[in-house]
Amino acid sequence: MSELTEYKNFCKVLSQASADVIKKYFRTDVSVESKKDDSPVTIADRKAEEVMRELIMKHFPDHGIVGEEFGETNKDAENKWILDPIDGTKSFICGAYSFGTLIGLLKNDKPILGVYNHPILNDFLIGDNVETLINGKKSLVRNCNELSQAVLLTTDHLNIEKYQNIEKFNMLIKKVKLYRNWGDCYGYYLLATGYADIMIDPIMSPWDLLPLIPIIKGAGGIISDYQGNDAVKGKSTVASASGIHSEIITLLNN
Repeated sequence: MSELTEYKNFCKVLSQASADVIKKYFRTDVSVESKKDDSPVTIADRKAEEVMRELIMKHFPDHGIVGEEFGETNKDAENKWILDPIDGTKSFICGAYSFGTLIGLLKNDKPILGVYNHPILNDFLIGDNVETLINGKKSLVRNCNELSQAVLLTTDHLNIEKYQNIEKFNMLIKKVKLYRNWGDCYGYYLLATGYADIMIDPIMSPWDLLPLIPIIKGAGGIISDYQGNDAVKGKSTVASASGIHSEIITLLNN
């Protein structure tokens, strides 16, 4: 068994363990707290990350971990796991399905594996920059070469105005076929499985972004920051079908 195959199998273990926790709290009267940045957090977020951290430390004690809820450990490790137990907590606490668990693995600070797991819908999406699989079957971004035929998604329209140029984004909206706020990791899942063509976030954290890179690339899409630069170093995201990515970047930044 190759090292990468071992890590892929372990991703399934992490996904199942976190899903078992999250399922217990979905659509229950779970208490919601506010973090320092005013974003919401629940016991499901924290317990799901705790379970994944314990498994990583047990099986790969020399690996590092960066998690949304509990920060970074073993920061100088060659291999580093990125954990976002519930990406889309606002959707989760509202009983909506547009959330998921994100898991990434970096080797020398480069993303080599990315996972999106939906604990309720039982969708397991894993990418390695070369190939992306959805429940074991190959998954591809659909072929889209015209903005007029594209489905555009973003997480929060208000964030565009807060962090980027809203007028230029509105120009993009006018050029696409359909625009919706089906966001957070769920939007990237729709892109990677061929149900959307563009997913944009004007602001991102490492645990939101890094696991997505091997997924989108493996599905044949392109992912960059808002200005078209390397997504690994970015704090924003433009992910899309390859045939329209450069045009999107030009529209957003011209």
